[in-house]
Amino acid sequence: MPRANVNDLLAFLAVARERSFTKAAAQLGVSQSALSHTIRGLEERLGIRLLTRTTRSVSPTEAGERLLRTVGPHFDQIKAELAALSELREKPAGTIRITTGEHSAETILWPALAKFLPDYPDISVEVIIDYGLTDIVAERYDAGIRLGEQVAKDMIAVRIGPNMRMAVVGAPSYFATRRRPKTPQDLTAHECINLRLPTYGGLFAWEFEKNGHELKVRVEGQLVFNNIAFRVKAAVAGFGLTYLPEDMVKTQLAKRQLVRVLADWCPAFSGYHLYYPSRRQHTPAFSLLVDALRYRG
Repeated sequence: MPRANVNDLLAFLAVARERSFTKAAAQLGVSQSALSHTIRGLEERLGIRLLTRTTRSVSPTEAGERLLRTVGPHFDQIKAELAALSELREKPAGTIRITTGEHSAETILWPALAKFLPDYPDISVEVIIDYGLTDIVAERYDAGIRLGEQVAKDMIAVRIGPNMRMAVVGAPSYFATRRRPKTPQDLTAHECINLRLPTYGGLFAWEFEKNGHELKVRVEGQLVFNNIAFRVKAAVAGFGLTYLPEDMVKTQLAKRQLVRVLADWCPAFSGYHLYYPSRRQHTPAFSLLVDALRYRG
């Protein structure tokens, strides 16, 4: 149907329902003369009178009543559906895919999601735990979470967490028969519980810094894991030293289940950042999640 015919039908419905050219013209934002001309044109094309006009009133003819009953509900349904779409646009929806490491997922992402998602039931979030530096564009992620120093320069980075410190810890039972290390180099003489990075397959090197001097140490031991929880369990059980974010062992340190060493070699460093491509058009749902994650400390 030509657009003009649709507009003519809308004009007719307004007049037929209002029973007034004056009220219908005000509703449509046109002049009475223009509206009257539109209705006459519609009647001429159909070859039938739709409205009975008097000096005091306007009423549909039998044909007009039939048109009002049959066509009117369809236009009402279209209007309702358009309104529903508008509400959907105002209510953010969609799926957001994020790649992150275990620690950031547990300490930052999940607490934020637990507060955020109940307010937005139409937003879904897929979280993939991955220690590697995933190419979020190639893998079709909306964003990634990594330490600030690991974020590529061509990405937008939003700080989502405070500065961090690493900790080297061991159980009192372990130190009962071994001297505590004084320098990172001393770790080579100790049993150490390692982390294997799934993406690269290699063991994670323990990184240290003191007075501007940076040092990476490759350590050895009986146990290697690819997550945090088992490294903590193994350390508490006395199987050796492990190296991980200090907030993951605060409870064990407070209970004296673990003892910290080499604290002076573990300075604070830039914490976690959410990163995403600068060229991507972002949905309202994604923008809301970014704001919910933004660090304000």
